[in-house]
Amino acid sequence: MGGSAMATFASLSSSSQLLAEVREKARPLNLKVTDLKTFLVHAGGDENYVFVKIYTNKGIVGLGEGTFPSKGLTMAHAIMEHKRYLVGKDPTEIERHWQAMYRGPRYRGGPIIVSAISAVEIALWDILGQALEQPIWQLLGGKARDKVRVYMKPGGGGTPEEMAEKWRKAKEDGWTAGKSGMLDTPNNIMNPEFAVRDAVARVKAIREAVGDEFRICIDLHGKATTTMAMDFCKQVEPYRPHFVEEPTQAEDLGELAHLRAHTTVPLATGERLFTKYAFGEICSRHLVDYVQPDMIHCGGILEMRKIASLADTFRIEILPHNPNSRVCTFASLHFCMATPNATILEISGSEKPVWDDLFSGAAVTYENGFALPPDRAGLGIDLNEKEAAKRPYEEKDWHGPRFEDGSIHDR
Repeated sequence: MGGSAMATFASLSSSSQLLAEVREKARPLNLKVTDLKTFLVHAGGDENYVFVKIYTNKGIVGLGEGTFPSKGLTMAHAIMEHKRYLVGKDPTEIERHWQAMYRGPRYRGGPIIVSAISAVEIALWDILGQALEQPIWQLLGGKARDKVRVYMKPGGGGTPEEMAEKWRKAKEDGWTAGKSGMLDTPNNIMNPEFAVRDAVARVKAIREAVGDEFRICIDLHGKATTTMAMDFCKQVEPYRPHFVEEPTQAEDLGELAHLRAHTTVPLATGERLFTKYAFGEICSRHLVDYVQPDMIHCGGILEMRKIASLADTFRIEILPHNPNSRVCTFASLHFCMATPNATILEISGSEKPVWDDLFSGAAVTYENGFALPPDRAGLGIDLNEKEAAKRPYEEKDWHGPRFEDGSIHDR
């Protein structure tokens, strides 16, 4: 067995052993799952949040999230498919249940199935943490750091100068990193030449506004064609972005390798990849500098730990994708606190005070561009069901941009 393979095996074995030891401490409680319920909550804009609560015979309730763009009803049903399996079982057997949910249906993987498993898995960790009266990061091996650097969303739109002013204000407010999408589509039309030229102008203006130390994270969101990605990445090299996210689509690793060979800009991808299996070749071929699995889509906390171990074998950092609710933020923060190569975390609009009531006042504490670790047992956050009922599910009109000739472009 080669050195890299041995290191990965040792790391994964250590994680499994740690979970087994933690489970042993919870065994005397004789916990059993009694029920599952899903909650769909209008999140504003073109999104609905999807949550799950798992109930136990001891009154401990675990919370998870499975928010999925444009497929909220589908996701809620997919989560509930696991009720007949889980009721009556010990919720602390997290690895066993993950394997059963993933392998049992025979047809594995895919965004809906793995996201549903992720939601359930996070709720199981919440139960285990509450049962042992420990925050999840403590159960994952304790602190790998004292605090977690975060990047926020300063905002986009307007002229390059107007966008740069938003970023300057973010720095003034104490943040040290930010991310925005740069490819503008006026009237929902993608004009490749204009989009690249305008995006480069935005990055240049932002760098001039925030100075050399601020971390500029760029999201191309898979919107760029191969030629657009090549052109953009080459032109922004002088402005030293921290990374360019999703410069290509996920289907073709050859495209990513082609771009990698023609730019020095750090690359990142992974939000639309699921389980460790999707990250193996990307990491072993060093096609990116950062992998970005999403906690509520990649398989949950334990699967993200396995992805992190895989990435760490190849000296690749893991930066959790998180445009979701505070549930995902808390779960991702626990993960980052205990994972050495998880060096920066995305935070979302759910951090705004307007969402405080929905989560019973639970919020992450931020200081000087860093998030402090949650100190409550389990996930450390709860969903207020009465407040959730005030924001009922709403159907959304979802569609992507088009090219000038009317053909469909990637969203």
